[in-house]
Amino acid sequence: MSFRATALSFAYGLRDATFDLPVSGFVTIAGPNGAGKSTLLGILAGLRHPYFGECQYRGIEIRRWRRRDFARQVAFLPQSMKLEFPFTAEQVVFMGRAPYADGWFESQQDHDAVARAMTTTDTTAFAARDFRSLSGGEKQRIILASALAQEPETLLLDEPTTFLDLKHQLAMYKLLSALAKKMLIVAVTHDLNLALRFSDRVIVMEDGRIAAQGPPGEALAPNVIDRVFGVHAELRDGWLVYDA
Repeated sequence: MSFRATALSFAYGLRDATFDLPVSGFVTIAGPNGAGKSTLLGILAGLRHPYFGECQYRGIEIRRWRRRDFARQVAFLPQSMKLEFPFTAEQVVFMGRAPYADGWFESQQDHDAVARAMTTTDTTAFAARDFRSLSGGEKQRIILASALAQEPETLLLDEPTTFLDLKHQLAMYKLLSALAKKMLIVAVTHDLNLALRFSDRVIVMEDGRIAAQGPPGEALAPNVIDRVFGVHAELRDGWLVYDA
């Protein structure tokens, strides 16, 4: 197991969450606004504390990990990144190497990791451009490249397709699905059809609690969607169709 949570709670937004996550695979966290999705992801990323109950990564309680060591294992992608200074896209990706920094200069390993990350995310073409000049979708891919440059074993993403059009949403989820064959990907999403199509497992949140979890077809069954989201849905040809 990678993450293991038992009766995990937070001062607000999360109550009595219990689950185990594998070392690889694509896990999505879905639920209405205010359901506790980002709170849960923040705890997994080591950014929300103090929490109550247990939450372990690789058998060690998250609060006991040394931050530098944890950052080499787990990368977190926020919805957006604001930079006021004129960093190039490549320089932003190099920021992902911070957990490995040893002195003022980048090592050959740093350069190799950045090159691989930018190739994987198809961002090499605008490496020299000012990050601030990029479109929302391009920025999102650079942020992903920065996380991949950390060479983590687990990748946590908060709404990774927020600024992407439909074509690039699908491309992002295809990329994440491919990456999940060798690492654990955990992503918060509002798009139930993307979760249904690409996830190996879905955790559905409601009012700070886990309402359902399991394979996508079970966790996102029409009766669960009706109860949690208050929307009637039917499964047609592998896609959820909602009543107007």
